[in-house]
Amino acid sequence: MAMPFGAAPAAWLLWLSFREPRGCRGARRVQVWKDGERQCLKLGSLGTRPGAMLPAGPAALSRRARQDKVCRRPSTGCSASLDSLPSEVLLKILSYLDAAALLCAGCVNRRFYHLANDNFIWIRIYSTAFSPRRSHWRVDPAEKTDLSVNLLSAGDKEAGYWKKEYLTKQIASVKAALARVLKPLHPHTGLPMKTKEALRVSGLGWVIILRAADGREYTMEHADLSVNDSSVTVVWYGKDWPPLATLSSLDLCGVTPVFMGQSRTPSRIRPRWHSLITKYQLSQLTESSAVGGDRLMRVFCLPPGLVVGLWKREEELAFVMANLHLHCLVERSMLGSPAVPYELPPHTPVSDDSPERGLHGYRLHVDMHSGGVSCLCGSFHNLSASKGYLENEYMKLTVISFKNNTEHLPLIGKVGLSWKTNSFDGCIKSCSIMDLTLLEEYGKPFWCFSSPVCVRCCPGPSDGPNFLGEAYCVDYSDSEGRLHMELVWVEETEEYFIVSLALYLRLAKVNQWFGTQY
Repeated sequence: MAMPFGAAPAAWLLWLSFREPRGCRGARRVQVWKDGERQCLKLGSLGTRPGAMLPAGPAALSRRARQDKVCRRPSTGCSASLDSLPSEVLLKILSYLDAAALLCAGCVNRRFYHLANDNFIWIRIYSTAFSPRRSHWRVDPAEKTDLSVNLLSAGDKEAGYWKKEYLTKQIASVKAALARVLKPLHPHTGLPMKTKEALRVSGLGWVIILRAADGREYTMEHADLSVNDSSVTVVWYGKDWPPLATLSSLDLCGVTPVFMGQSRTPSRIRPRWHSLITKYQLSQLTESSAVGGDRLMRVFCLPPGLVVGLWKREEELAFVMANLHLHCLVERSMLGSPAVPYELPPHTPVSDDSPERGLHGYRLHVDMHSGGVSCLCGSFHNLSASKGYLENEYMKLTVISFKNNTEHLPLIGKVGLSWKTNSFDGCIKSCSIMDLTLLEEYGKPFWCFSSPVCVRCCPGPSDGPNFLGEAYCVDYSDSEGRLHMELVWVEETEEYFIVSLALYLRLAKVNQWFGTQY
């Protein structure tokens, strides 16, 4: 069959219907939209050259309207689906699409999947995207020969070969670009300095997938996002939450456009890749995981770093907040699969030059913040722990000591966990988000987390002089270590003072990192 489209631009192909109008003497018409106006192409009609364009004058428009009216009458042979077009015609149509649109077309059905894998289409996309950039207009004869050979051999490859080649090289080029952006490290935190630029380059975003017991899934796009010194805070809220009683789990996923140079932000109508970060069980929303509340909201924490807010009156979802530490965040958000999280490469033990000294030369950066407001941002250097000082399978790093008043620090402003939804906002008192980054003696991240913490009443400082004022403490623990902070409330200035801060590192973590046997 002769192809009527010639070199028609892709704008002709945005809307397509194929029909055989009654009373049209067997003519086949393809109607297309161009510049917001419907026009008609004839395919093989009697007395008309295949592919001829109908006139667009008033008389022709009136005649066309009468024909359309006739064709709208019920008839078994009046219209046919796009899928009934011959494969040759569909391949010609698909050849005008870009790579992103081809991937979308391949999701229509099985036939379109195989057509959208055509090697002759993909090899041209591949050659256009990854041809050498030259300053002169002449084409190297060797390159021209290589392209001709590839075109001739395209039919010998298995279906989808050049599609895979294109995607593999596309992903590799993006990884290389991100590696360059993430290479400069902050001198205090040891984390990438240009995280915001990396997010812009990659188009990285995050979604949560709520899974119901009956198998249904609800995907929600994030409503708010903020980048802090050591973490990213992502928030979801809205009015279309499914009933909490029907939900069983929550998946936190990073999403990136498959073709990152074409989209600033992940769009649901563009091909995207999901990378599972963490799976949470909503059955753990119990009293033991509650971290606070106010007159409208109850707030729960699901480790690692997830905050879930429930309306007090209805016990239904109000918001979800994910706190993501920057350490390997881009890798975890991009390099996993939709079902399996990304795993860090196995750590090669670093030889300890002086094992008899224990831990030495460690650096700590700690933030406490909420809603873009920081109440603590401090860096501490030359932290050490004696080899002989062990406490219940932990090694203790003293950051702030009771006995040294010069080390005591205030928390600036009021401590609180800010939240908001479409209709209300508020603040949970005595809660905050803590970001901790501990660097070992060689400057590599040793222990990192971003999680909500609570300021709770405690009997009093466990050691050192007596302080005037009520005593409080902050505790956090996970599989790698735990933190204990003690504070005193100073009534005169209405602020907390940190009078003690200690880190407890698991011996198993230390031995695995250095290949030692403490």
